[in-house]
Amino acid sequence: MEIISWNKSMQKLHQHIAKVIGCLLTAAAVTSCGLIDDDLSECGNDYEMNYELQLVTNISTELTTQLQTNVNVSSALRTHLSNIFSDKAHDVDLSFFDTVGDSLMLYHWGDTIDANQTSYTLYLPMRQYMHLAIANVVDNPIVHVESLERCHEEKLVQVAGDTIDSHNTGLFTARQPMEVLEGIDQTFNVHLYMANSATALVIDPRAHAYKNIKVYTTGFATAFNIADSSYVFSEKSPIVRTDQLSVSDTDDLCFCSVNFPSRDSDPTRLVIEGEEPFDAPSAEEALWQYRIYVTLEDGSVTESILSMPKPLRPGQMKVVKVHFSDDQGVIVSDDNSVGVSVTLDWGKIDFPDVPLE
Repeated sequence: MEIISWNKSMQKLHQHIAKVIGCLLTAAAVTSCGLIDDDLSECGNDYEMNYELQLVTNISTELTTQLQTNVNVSSALRTHLSNIFSDKAHDVDLSFFDTVGDSLMLYHWGDTIDANQTSYTLYLPMRQYMHLAIANVVDNPIVHVESLERCHEEKLVQVAGDTIDSHNTGLFTARQPMEVLEGIDQTFNVHLYMANSATALVIDPRAHAYKNIKVYTTGFATAFNIADSSYVFSEKSPIVRTDQLSVSDTDDLCFCSVNFPSRDSDPTRLVIEGEEPFDAPSAEEALWQYRIYVTLEDGSVTESILSMPKPLRPGQMKVVKVHFSDDQGVIVSDDNSVGVSVTLDWGKIDFPDVPLE
């Protein structure tokens, strides 16, 4: 497990933005404080918000362990995933909600930071809040923030579709109960944790001939509820296209997908718990799958489905190594715990959009 934090000095631009936001909220608070007989019970004080990203991941350990003798594939994966497992946030989306009634949104704004750390000094009326924070969603076309103006309804939602592309940013979220007290300057430290994952399939063709290989993954969540840190799984799990990496000086092939996590074999356990947060027991059923379609020289297609009994958790990187077993495009896993089903002469380059079975 690696934990990376951001702690660099705040840029001048963000200081200016914070002051503007603080002034706007101060004006709103002052106006509300003078509405009824100068009742100051709703007034607040300055408070500071410090945002720190906690990147809890196993990527270095996984690449070192699984690809120790395959440095070219390991290097290609590190480069490809450098924007995913990163300690730098491009953008933040910040919301403050009431904690009574319908938990309505009271304040919201977004900011571009492109930095390792940021802070804001704000002024809000005295009350209890639930604060939700999101990072790196602006440049991710596969995921958007869905907010229906209530705390429990704000979520990260994946685009709908039978087949979708991989995520292209590492997504981070936080939830922070806050009580702004009367007459006290306060500091709130907000820690954001990763909400998506990555997996890579490394194929050793063992000199067997083929025309083309298509690789997909499936079995992952389609949305993430930010307030209670829970994932949403659709009845029909979308098929996720992998990206094939360019790898030099090796016959091995590498396909990578970035997506939300799978279901967990222990759904009650949080990813940040314990010294080994990615050391999970196997489930009795498949939690997620690889679907591999090998087009042979005669145009026929062989389908190999790899069923994974261990979960893919938030922040986790999983490398799966396989090889061709014969000249019919059959894929065999190097891990005996992975279930494999094969269909020969499956079809004629007409890849399916079907749910996880």
